[in-house]
Amino acid sequence: MSNQSDINFRLIIKFIGILLMILSGFFVISSFWSVYYEENVVTRAFFLSGAITFIAGFILFFITRRYDHRNIGKKEGYIIVTFTWVSISIFGALPFYFSGAMPSYSDAFFETISGFTTTGATILKDIESVSKGLLFWRSLTQWLGGMGIIVLTLAILPILGVGGMQLFIAEAPGTTPNRLHPRITETAKRLWVIYVLFTVILVILLKFGGMRIHDAFCHAFTTMSTGGFSTQNDSIAGYSSFIQYVIILFMVIAGINFSLHYFLLKGQVDKFLKNEELRFYLRIIAGFALIFTIAIFILHNSDLESAFRHSLFQIVTIVTTTGYTSYDYLQWHEYLWFVLFLLMFAGGCIGSTAGGIKMIRHLVLLKNTSLEFKRLIHPMAVIPVRFNGKSIPQDIIQNFLAFFLIYALIFAAGSAIMTIIGLDFTTAVGSVAATLGNIGPGIGSVGPAENYAHIPLFGKWFLSFLMLIGRLEMFTVLLLFSKSFWRK
Repeated sequence: MSNQSDINFRLIIKFIGILLMILSGFFVISSFWSVYYEENVVTRAFFLSGAITFIAGFILFFITRRYDHRNIGKKEGYIIVTFTWVSISIFGALPFYFSGAMPSYSDAFFETISGFTTTGATILKDIESVSKGLLFWRSLTQWLGGMGIIVLTLAILPILGVGGMQLFIAEAPGTTPNRLHPRITETAKRLWVIYVLFTVILVILLKFGGMRIHDAFCHAFTTMSTGGFSTQNDSIAGYSSFIQYVIILFMVIAGINFSLHYFLLKGQVDKFLKNEELRFYLRIIAGFALIFTIAIFILHNSDLESAFRHSLFQIVTIVTTTGYTSYDYLQWHEYLWFVLFLLMFAGGCIGSTAGGIKMIRHLVLLKNTSLEFKRLIHPMAVIPVRFNGKSIPQDIIQNFLAFFLIYALIFAAGSAIMTIIGLDFTTAVGSVAATLGNIGPGIGSVGPAENYAHIPLFGKWFLSFLMLIGRLEMFTVLLLFSKSFWRK
């Protein structure tokens, strides 16, 4: 039995084994795609990868099968989530490597962790030359990572008891999990049902707009996960305006707290519309889209509809950390792409599939800052920060401040490291901001028209680490580097 001072490593090994066996099943699903398109080499790579992953998972599960996995403590939860994400990336890279699609295992791992963390940073120079089976797997990694593979496990294997809550807390994006049901497994099911529903609707709309069924599935997966992997070299730029508007809409949807979608589908419209974070999120998108539309219309002599569409698309894809592109924004005025760079630190709503800092942190700290003036004038007054009509505890505000500070320090240190290994300053800060925020394309030589293939080997592994801590909101991973975490 686990408690806060004694870590049950057998329990951790057992759960990772279960996750690897589940992962092997998704290799089989992807292999059907390669079989349909008669890609024999890729099919063999999927079956070999699936066999290795299943055997590894089964061995881990078998040697620990007698240990109770229901009593997962906080420490076990953080370790399980971190090492599960590392493990699925290690094994998830095998099809890319065995098929020969990637020049090295390091590149395969980079592409895979970029997928699972929904970052969308790629080393592929010619995406359209890659087999359809691998492109399907590449998109599927983002779809699984968007809602969370552990949350999926809680939904399909309701055997974890109360321990599942610790895993949900450690993996779910945001500050605290929104429980839609007293049982965490039922909450996970509801979230995944909504996720699947939106994905299916998007597939239908993309197919209606003229996409081939393969591309429709891949783009639906990577839109709802706010991942941004495309099957085309020019991302979404080559598609019709109808498809671009559809993708804009669903990127916005994916950037909203999925608990709010649940309330909306249940008919609780007021709970949806009156959410302060949602309104702040939509105002940010609308405000910057309007500014960009006017600027592009005037500075670049673009027609109004095109200026509006590309402005809205790029604002939405950056704020939601999706990373699609409908236009090479580095061709715009430097002021505009600098603003886009700043928006890389925004993020979507808590409980969404978007990465980044998250809107609620910005909103609460802005409120807290404005109230500091009142507190200075009235030092004896108790003036709490309110969100959705409720007072925010001081420890939550302190957590937000710590998050901002750590995020800034990691960004600064990461940029310095990438500069030291040989990248120019613009590319260094662009690559760190884009991977830490799970966005994908950055600025400099990792901009929307470029890729990460030229990054030195150490840089790729370092950026992979940034993707992981960005997706798991830093504390989950960084806690493992704390001495106090391992003390009894």
